[in-house]
Amino acid sequence: MANYRNLMVWQNSRKLVKQIYNLTGKFPLEEKFGLANQIQRAAVSIPSNIAEGAGRNSDKEFKRFLFIANGSIAELETQLLICEKLDFADQADIYSLLRRTEEIRK
Repeated sequence: MANYRNLMVWQNSRKLVKQIYNLTGKFPLEEKFGLANQIQRAAVSIPSNIAEGAGRNSDKEFKRFLFIANGSIAELETQLLICEKLDFADQADIYSLLRRTEEIRK
């Protein structure tokens, strides 16, 4: 199995994590341990599962962890859309992140 650090999907998902932390840092203080935390955990889960799957040295296991990462992307997208409805972030910022999640999913 290739070194996960060389995988573009892993590199791009790490960039997404940084953008998510920048976004959630602007949320209302009372959301620090609520939606903001859930969003951060979902985002961190994406590159983490890619790395873990690659580290299993099995194509079957790698695919399984990619499916898990894909589930985290769906969770993250849902949470971002909830943020939009709650007016926690600008629509443009949300849709920029949604485009990035779609790129990672591909």
